[in-house]
Amino acid sequence: MITLDGEKMLWQNGMTVSHLLQEIADAHQYAVIRVNGKYVSRPSFDTYVIPDDAEIYLIPMIAGG
Repeated sequence: MITLDGEKMLWQNGMTVSHLLQEIADAHQYAVIRVNGKYVSRPSFDTYVIPDDAEIYLIPMIAGG
């Protein structure tokens, strides 16, 4: 199991950030996520493997002016 923004979710062996984001709605809005306190940016989403029992927080892109 992993925890995604405070909610328990099933974990799969070899699960990457890209795979996780495919499972949720509005995945395109995230440029960075935090996994166990480490920031992972979009260029690494396809290769970063999420460990079991990970705590993950989605960080939405924010525009300002």
